[in-house]
Amino acid sequence: MIGDLHCHTTLSDGSLGIEEVILQAKRMELDYLAITDHDTLSSSNRAQILGERYGINIIPAVELSAWDKTRNEKVHILCYAPQKPDRLEGLCLKSCSIRTECAKDMINKVMERYPIPQDAVRVYTKGSKSIFKQHIMRALVNYGYATELYGEVNDKLFSYPDGECLVTREYPDVNFVLDLIHSSKGVAVMAHPYLFNNGNPKLLDELIEKGKLDGIEVFHFSADSAKQKELLEKCKQHGLIATGGSDFHGLYNSIPTHIGSRFTDDENMKKLLDLISLNKQKSKRHGGELLQQE
Repeated sequence: MIGDLHCHTTLSDGSLGIEEVILQAKRMELDYLAITDHDTLSSSNRAQILGERYGINIIPAVELSAWDKTRNEKVHILCYAPQKPDRLEGLCLKSCSIRTECAKDMINKVMERYPIPQDAVRVYTKGSKSIFKQHIMRALVNYGYATELYGEVNDKLFSYPDGECLVTREYPDVNFVLDLIHSSKGVAVMAHPYLFNNGNPKLLDELIEKGKLDGIEVFHFSADSAKQKELLEKCKQHGLIATGGSDFHGLYNSIPTHIGSRFTDDENMKKLLDLISLNKQKSKRHGGELLQQE
């Protein structure tokens, strides 16, 4: 029993639709799949229907944008199977709004340098809940100002922290995001700890000490074997789930990574499913208590 617990569709910054992603998971003989589009759970209902059709177990999920205020850095948190997803709606809308406003400013900056039409980027955002840098780069490739999504032009315009057209704003505080996930009776996993903040693990250690995490994404392309070993040790020491996923974006991948290239193993899938089951029981029990009070 294995699962790819991190992938994206056209609802955020992926290039394949929900059905295409699920079909590919079936081809890769996965048992479980979590579609973790950025700051939206919009895939959940359709993914469940398609998962039943094609014989893939779907875990509702979302990759939430957050901010490490101590180090002034962004961080991503994976949320799995929230039993009260409505509690995350406001957070998702706020983060999508922040990202879209940043993107509009970036598009204006790009248009000052490259004479592309106003709607050149939006052609590639149909269905997406936000506008991403990858969409802007695709427009520049289409109009002949670059030959690849990641390369010299992308580095010049959008490299962090001093790209010529890069615009960033703070997302909601990571502690608030984690508290909200647990309020929604979801499972909170820190995504790719070595991808941001120059691979600084201090935030991870702080969140573990506070007891705010249920798991760590260990198996991700940003962590080499030595770092994976280190993260696995943290999971064992603190009783956390060690997850894995491809972080698939299709055309928008920054490096080659296909669905199922990294996954969560049988032992940790069982831990995740057990925690999801426990959260369901707690949610039902709490709901029953509220009904009795009424």
